[in-house]
Amino acid sequence: MERGKNSQQVISGPPPVKLVNRETKPEGTIVNVQGIQIGSSEVVVMAGPCAVENREQLLAIARAVQASGGKILRGGAFKPRTSPYSFTGLKEEGLKLLATVRQETGLPVVTEVMDTRQVEMVCRYADILQVGSRNMQNFALLEEVGQCNIPVLLKRGMSATIKEFLFAAEYILKHGNQQVILCERGIRTFETSTRYTLDLNAVPMLKKLSHLPVIVDPSHGTGHWWMVPWLAKAAVAVGADGLLVEVHYKPEEALSDGPQCLRPDKFDSMMQEINKVARAVGRKISIPKPIHELSNSTV
Repeated sequence: MERGKNSQQVISGPPPVKLVNRETKPEGTIVNVQGIQIGSSEVVVMAGPCAVENREQLLAIARAVQASGGKILRGGAFKPRTSPYSFTGLKEEGLKLLATVRQETGLPVVTEVMDTRQVEMVCRYADILQVGSRNMQNFALLEEVGQCNIPVLLKRGMSATIKEFLFAAEYILKHGNQQVILCERGIRTFETSTRYTLDLNAVPMLKKLSHLPVIVDPSHGTGHWWMVPWLAKAAVAVGADGLLVEVHYKPEEALSDGPQCLRPDKFDSMMQEINKVARAVGRKISIPKPIHELSNSTV
């Protein structure tokens, strides 16, 4: 009988998260990125191309994003792809282009790091290290970015539970890095009409369980550009601290994820709409004035 009791204790599961637990910091964490506060009253929008393709493309999109109120430039230099024959990024050359455009626009940069061997290099160029969905449980990588003094944007794994997501964040905090941003980006379900199922339930749940700021990626969460503004507004309404959105001047020619990219004029319209939602729920988005209609002309 005693033996059975001990067996039950062994399989009872891991202890609850400690460092990311809301009880440890009821007021919530604010992650500061070059003066931009993620987790404050402002909804911070990070936007840009899925993949860095060339300087002209990146600079033009960055300027359009900035003109519409985007605060942080996103762009992939390393692109994990399902097929090894797809475009996998410009690697360090892409990082250099991101740094160059940051210098010209003043926009901080968020970009993905995929491997422990890349961390030191990506840290030289990025303001936020993104750990993608496929690497959410790459524990060696989580430990490595946990030792960096750079904010980390941690994406939820496509098949991860909320508990597993929070434990992944716990790895980073346990190794010393307290600057973690959680990102809901859609999970894999039986539904096939969208790329993933964007789990907006996760936003209030994560904010209840954890003190870390939470942002939403409606681009990957849906896979359809026309759905992005709708889900972006919904994300702000349920309490998201920010958005991660893909923008491209020529989505039909994009080297990665073109169908989910907004053209600059659609991004501009979305920013105005989500600003209304933000104000309705007691938040704000800092949009430059005046907002001009952005051209769809090519660059």
